[in-house]
Amino acid sequence: MKITFYGHASLGITIADIHIIVDPFISANPKASHIDINRLEADYILLTHAHQDHILDVEAIAKRTNAVIVSNAEIATYYGKKGFQSHPMNHGGSWNFEFGNLKYVNAIHSSSFPDGTYGGNPGGFVIEGERKNIYIAGDTALTMDMKLIPMRTNLDLAILPIGNNFTMDIEDAIIASDFVECDKILGYHYDTFGYIEINKDQAIKKFFDKGKDLMLLNIGDGIEL
Repeated sequence: MKITFYGHASLGITIADIHIIVDPFISANPKASHIDINRLEADYILLTHAHQDHILDVEAIAKRTNAVIVSNAEIATYYGKKGFQSHPMNHGGSWNFEFGNLKYVNAIHSSSFPDGTYGGNPGGFVIEGERKNIYIAGDTALTMDMKLIPMRTNLDLAILPIGNNFTMDIEDAIIASDFVECDKILGYHYDTFGYIEINKDQAIKKFFDKGKDLMLLNIGDGIEL
């Protein structure tokens, strides 16, 4: 399993020969200007919620690749009505896709499309694939529901928002990593704009002091599990 950071909360995940894009907000992010969305491969697009900074490039990528858009029922239906392939899910449900098992889990946030359309309740994803398990929290506050995840799944990586203001801050993310029982964390949803700028060195040290490994990747870089 390879995970590539495309800036903000956008990820690329490759499991075997299946390509997954998560929450694509790339073309309008000046920090990701070197990433060409027209070169990204996608068999599936996973969407945690409907805010513009998570869906901006969905239609462009899906139109070119014919990717299946996977999200909550409201978001999947929204894109289905536009002629895109979609797979609806809801909280607590899971489905066996060709890349592995995908579960849609709770997040505490808001969710509406830029045009005001209701975007359902926000969520995150747990992926069990290729003998590696990851948790993608999406935009969320710290929630006790995170404690449910390790009851079913032993995680190899937790992908957590750390930018504060709209989501958890560093301290809450450290607690979240305790809740999901995973000490290897990929941080995201930070530094894209003023409200969520962080001191990266300080963030890494705070996790390190708790015996945890916080990875903050350069945009376009990736890790292998």
